[in-house]
Amino acid sequence: MRPGDIAVDATVGNGHDTLFLCRLVGPGGHVYGTDIQAEAVTSARARLCEEGVAAGTFTLWQADHSRLAELLPGETQRRVAAVMFNLGYLPGGDHATITTAGTTIRALEAAVEALRAGGIVTAVVYPGHAGGETEAAAVDAWMAALPQSKYQALQYRFTNQRNAPPYVAAVEKRG
Repeated sequence: MRPGDIAVDATVGNGHDTLFLCRLVGPGGHVYGTDIQAEAVTSARARLCEEGVAAGTFTLWQADHSRLAELLPGETQRRVAAVMFNLGYLPGGDHATITTAGTTIRALEAAVEALRAGGIVTAVVYPGHAGGETEAAAVDAWMAALPQSKYQALQYRFTNQRNAPPYVAAVEKRG
């Protein structure tokens, strides 16, 4: 990523990743973000404003990440440098409201379609909470099925930890 790029935070949460992306793209870029919970969008917007991020450099929606394809403006298609996901539930929020396999796979599909050549999708996957194991299995299967000619997919995970630790999944769109 470089200044002026377009990025997406597909699971805004408390806005930490959104802020990170805003700093990377700078005032000439744009970050789009979505979260199903109003409190997450409110918290993220407040964090961005407190950190001095110009209001015109980000757009936040209260919406399920599965709607990513319809939310992203048409001119962003095949121009997005990075899409970040942090799956599971909102830290400090309602643990009953979680990302799910079905919505996440739809969002991942939209994310890779929006990428430019060399763009990347990252997802922190949390298999240790209720519903997390099912979502993790779906993400793993989706990644394994991506055509090697179009994408490089990898996972970075602990192999000696107990209690289903989180791991990072990443997909890069080939040129």
